[in-house]
Amino acid sequence: MTEPQHTPWHLKPGDSIERKQLHATFGGRTQGGIGPSAKTPNVMVFTDPIAGEKHGYYDGWMHDGYFHYSGEGQYGDQRMISGNASILHHKAEGRALRVFQGARGLVTYIGKFEIAAEQPYYEADAPETNGGPVRKVIVFRLRPVDAQPQDPTTRLGRLLEATDNSNPVQSLPLEQHLTEKMFVEPNREAYEAERKESKLVAALADYLRARNLHAERHQILPAGETRPLYTDVYVGPLNLLVEAKGSVTREHIRMAIGQLADYSRYLPNPTKAILVPSEPRADLLDLAGSQDCVVIWPEGKGYHTTPSIGL
Repeated sequence: MTEPQHTPWHLKPGDSIERKQLHATFGGRTQGGIGPSAKTPNVMVFTDPIAGEKHGYYDGWMHDGYFHYSGEGQYGDQRMISGNASILHHKAEGRALRVFQGARGLVTYIGKFEIAAEQPYYEADAPETNGGPVRKVIVFRLRPVDAQPQDPTTRLGRLLEATDNSNPVQSLPLEQHLTEKMFVEPNREAYEAERKESKLVAALADYLRARNLHAERHQILPAGETRPLYTDVYVGPLNLLVEAKGSVTREHIRMAIGQLADYSRYLPNPTKAILVPSEPRADLLDLAGSQDCVVIWPEGKGYHTTPSIGL
């Protein structure tokens, strides 16, 4: 008994088709982002960059000439199972990887791809569906087979294209209001504490300018990462690295200590400082001091620091 012959692939890059018709012809799941087919040797992948970017998924062409695609799994850390595994192992399973623009209704065939031979995927941070907590997501690097690479169109893609990869640390003006959350939780409204942080930074900047002290901030892109880090304030003449927090709670002091520890790895042994709106209670001052962090808060027309750093 001979096996039934499957429909040969006939779509070309740029062709559009109703998703229902696509699956009726070639098989695969009618919903979701990844559709491995039991009917034909294909794995269908669907991407909606505009909708995805609002939720921390930056699917699309990147500066390396590869198409980066976020894996499936809406809650908790993503794992290499189900549809994700079908992308990773598509070549070993003898399946072609077909990428489409759009997720429902009329979709457009971008082209045939294959998983990258080197660094087939990496991990990044993104929130759960419906604004849940940040978790680990898998991002695949797909090499075009019959598709023409395009310039990056996502905000993250354009930023990485303009980044000097030979230098992980780049100086930025204080007025450039980029934040890490812009590339991890872009659909999330800023908390009141973050608005207070911006006001604290602006007031400190004015104070520093009046004393002819140049202040800037940094964009840091650690090796192997695709989400940049951003410091709040760096005062070059004092080698002072400042992280602003809009509250003096233990949670915020702890967070500032961790961020300063992270950022300071990329700077020349800076003095680490936490900028807060008022004097923290004694135990939190002790906590900051135990981690070699200065605490700064407004006092009168100037600033009080513990310990004193001559600000």
